[in-house]
Amino acid sequence: MTRHHGPFRAAASGDGGGCLPLPIIAAEAALAVVDAAIAATAFVQLARIHRHNQQHGWTRQKIFHFMIGLCNIVFLAYFVSTVIATCERWVCWVHGCGFVLMASPQILLLASFLLLLSFWVDLCHQTNDEDEDDVRSHHEALLDRTKIKPGTRPTDARRKCFPGIQLGSRQKFVILVLVLSFIVMLAFAILIWVGRGENPIDSSLLKKVYLDVFSVVVLVLGAALACYGALLFSKMSKVRSETVSTEKWKVASLAAVSLICFSSSAILALVTNIPVLLYWYSTEAEIIKNAVILFLYYLIGSSVPSGFVLWVMRDMPQRPTVERPTQSRVVTLFRDRPSPTQDPQWRAAVTSSNKALKSSPI
Repeated sequence: MTRHHGPFRAAASGDGGGCLPLPIIAAEAALAVVDAAIAATAFVQLARIHRHNQQHGWTRQKIFHFMIGLCNIVFLAYFVSTVIATCERWVCWVHGCGFVLMASPQILLLASFLLLLSFWVDLCHQTNDEDEDDVRSHHEALLDRTKIKPGTRPTDARRKCFPGIQLGSRQKFVILVLVLSFIVMLAFAILIWVGRGENPIDSSLLKKVYLDVFSVVVLVLGAALACYGALLFSKMSKVRSETVSTEKWKVASLAAVSLICFSSSAILALVTNIPVLLYWYSTEAEIIKNAVILFLYYLIGSSVPSGFVLWVMRDMPQRPTVERPTQSRVVTLFRDRPSPTQDPQWRAAVTSSNKALKSSPI
């Protein structure tokens, strides 16, 4: 049986008209509900975290909630638009628009986990002097290291816009990868649009090439998260603390989930090409099989990792402690007449008395 690639194709039977078959619609609807729930959870939790502690600004924990929420909102828009665009026969959808809306949330999800990987790499390769302090807190170890290094000045434009965030070289690399990924995706979309006419460009082949390359990148990302997760788990195991003992298992579980989910979804995409599959139906069994594969691909590849990250980051950050201002009391002794010479013992007694009074709080 010949299999075509593209965002969609109408059912072979004339019962459904130009719309997708009922099993495919059911799979898309179920995925839309799951993504809507994850997005709502992410943004509600983001609002709670922001109200809980507003002084730190955009911490890493807030950024992850925002990116996960945004990613799942775009997935929701894609699933809903797929059903509507197929029934309404949108010309733009099959010639590039559907591809852009499909690829955008995947790139956002990839960037989120690349950001997580960059933080783990920073922790695993930092200097020995910082190891003990940084591993003790799960917010620091995972996502929320907001300490300001000595000698830095939070006066540049970036820190004014994003207080609490310090971008290292690896985080800047993630931003660069995100920008380049969108540029490449738009270039493919333009070629797909050009390929709709009479020319040598094969739009179906372009979609398959993009999916294969993206799947390989996701496969490598899952393996990298597993490796650095295991290394960070080993470093945290050296710290004797009940809190660290709990958090190191969160690191291990997040690394394991990332490896299993990303590897499974990447292999599924490489074997079946379901994400860009032009639904070609010969039998009812074929329709159901494609619907199941489509559901599993998006559920395992995006919904489960997104939901698990939100679960790991569910704890509220600690409220900042407000220190009471202290006043110092200094006793100054005056003499009626200055003396050219002073008794060394008297001078030592006055100095000792002043130091003691300076250090005593009210």
